[in-house]
Amino acid sequence: MAEERRTRSTEAFYGRRHGKTLRPRQGAALDAFLAATLIDLEKPSPAEISELFSVAVTSVRLEIGFGGGEHLLTQVERYPETGFIGVEPFVNGMAKLAAAAEEGEAGRPSNLRVYDDDATEVLDWLPEGCVEGIDLLYPDPWPKKRHWKRRFVSQVNLDRFARVLKPGGLFRFASDIDTYVNWTLMHCRVHPAFEWVAQSALDWRTPYEGWPGTRYEAKAIREGRPPAYLTFRRL
Repeated sequence: MAEERRTRSTEAFYGRRHGKTLRPRQGAALDAFLAATLIDLEKPSPAEISELFSVAVTSVRLEIGFGGGEHLLTQVERYPETGFIGVEPFVNGMAKLAAAAEEGEAGRPSNLRVYDDDATEVLDWLPEGCVEGIDLLYPDPWPKKRHWKRRFVSQVNLDRFARVLKPGGLFRFASDIDTYVNWTLMHCRVHPAFEWVAQSALDWRTPYEGWPGTRYEAKAIREGRPPAYLTFRRL
């Protein structure tokens, strides 16, 4: 079962891995979904990352911590010529994506692969300069100062992003927590591989093209926490 895969200590994932216990039908559906889409990091990464997918793709994008998969699945369906890798260690989030993917008009998409553990393992496994974009959308903000070291945005992980992104590739970060937005701006500003592409406040106040919104985002807006949508280019 999917739950049995949680065996290793992780470098960058500190959150919960389990929510409500999955019903037998949900668990069976999740296992079937993972059997078809889960990336096996025990195998060497392919020389051409497009080989991960059963259909021809012209580019590959990575989403880290996709939650319930609202944004990821929207992108997968909108860009069938692009391959997507989604990483989510939270079992219930992966189960939501599995159910939504199976219920889609085309059934389980062929341009989607997933990983259900620490994203740093995927980043270290991927070939150099292989992805066009990395999305980190509403990550856990770890608001207490003593926990800031747990935030996924760090110089070490930006080094990882820089290694796997193609020149000109985009790192997109969205959050409603102003301290994490400022933290990310600061870290990217001092990293030599990234530049912030915003020209005006409208750029970071406007959602990304095709942005579907999420339940978490709607709650944040209701509670008076306006989101910021940052985009950085790999130099």
